[in-house]
Amino acid sequence: MSSFGTYLIGFIILIVGLAIAAYLLNAPPMWIAVGVIVLIGIGILMATSRTKMKDPPPPPGPGR
Repeated sequence: MSSFGTYLIGFIILIVGLAIAAYLLNAPPMWIAVGVIVLIGIGILMATSRTKMKDPPPPPGPGR
């Protein structure tokens, strides 16, 4: 599995745990859904930025 997939699975497990905690604290279900959607978006943004392939350095040209 790619590092992107691993990162995203871990973040989804974290989101599920936070949603269960919010439910147990009697948070309104609408706000739990909003929080889950926002956190999934943040997780995707973080996963793509942290697992982005680095550009290889350019090959040395003549005169270098």
